[in-house]
Amino acid sequence: MALGRHLGYRGPVRGNDLAPDPELAQRLAQALSPWFVANQRDLEWRRTRDPYAIWVSEIMLQQTRVDTVRAYYRAFLGRFPDVGALAAADEESVLQAWSGLGYYRRARLLHRGARYVVEELAGEVPATGEGLRAIPGVGRYTAGAIASIAHDRPVPLVDGNVARVLSRIRAITDPRLQGADAEAHWRWAEAILRAGSPRILAQALMELGATVCTPQRPSCDACPVAAMCQARAQGLSQTIPAPKVKAAAPEDQLWAVAIVRKGKILVERRPSEGLLAGLWCLPLIARAGAKPRPAAIKAATGVAVRQVAEAPGSEEPVKHVFSHRVWKLWPCTARALGEAPAPAGMMWIAAGERPPGGIPKVTEKVLARLGY
Repeated sequence: MALGRHLGYRGPVRGNDLAPDPELAQRLAQALSPWFVANQRDLEWRRTRDPYAIWVSEIMLQQTRVDTVRAYYRAFLGRFPDVGALAAADEESVLQAWSGLGYYRRARLLHRGARYVVEELAGEVPATGEGLRAIPGVGRYTAGAIASIAHDRPVPLVDGNVARVLSRIRAITDPRLQGADAEAHWRWAEAILRAGSPRILAQALMELGATVCTPQRPSCDACPVAAMCQARAQGLSQTIPAPKVKAAAPEDQLWAVAIVRKGKILVERRPSEGLLAGLWCLPLIARAGAKPRPAAIKAATGVAVRQVAEAPGSEEPVKHVFSHRVWKLWPCTARALGEAPAPAGMMWIAAGERPPGGIPKVTEKVLARLGY
């Protein structure tokens, strides 16, 4: 029997013909389960069914590579082994443990969520999607991950990997229906999870997208559901999903000012809102040609300085890419006048010393350039 006839195939999906097919969902589940058991990567968070530990891993994995998360996950759980320990910690300690992972708003929301669980739910992480989504910082995807993986409940989860898998299986050609926010993907994911063990199938869908059904050059010959994939049957695997056109990120060009006094340099805590909120950076001044004048540095920091000079190697800026903008930082040094203590929200640090709380990667890059 032809593949198209067996699947009830009527051509690439362009409109609203996206309702789950129970028979196909069952066949997908039957193929994905043994494939995942045999081929899954050995990841630390797959060795547990503790909803708190799974919650931590899912928040860390947002917008961060698996290899990077592996370097932080165990240490973070060692420091905050359960939701009570995280809730009892101060924010500075949480940010310090998160330091280097980036996207620090995730850490703050995780911390706030832990306090909600302790204060409002007697320390018990909910098992239902509705209960999980009531936690601050827990969205639809994270709720599905915790409910399905920790509690084996058919609560769907759709990220970019899952959306790509489902778009190719159904040969969805309309870019508006290909993303993780497409409601049809959530209905399909739920139908697949209901056709077997949700815990296994949720992870199988994510793993398939991460390791086989990749954005470029998918390994169709190694795919356990290749025979059911309409994109493969129609030669559309390379064009689904449609490439996204990203707007150029705005770029900030800044001087990173290293004010030096007795071998120590001044760092300041960022405001509580905005980029790198509450974290430590060198004072930053907008770059408009020549290095900043002492008066501009005093106005920005409250510290009188002299002998402003560009730092060695400052011909090339320290570049740091955020999710939505780019910083280019040119380090410069300035000698402090007098022996006044650090102004409020600032502190002097020696080479190798780090302030309490989180040090973002961009600060580490600049300190490395300066030899601190």
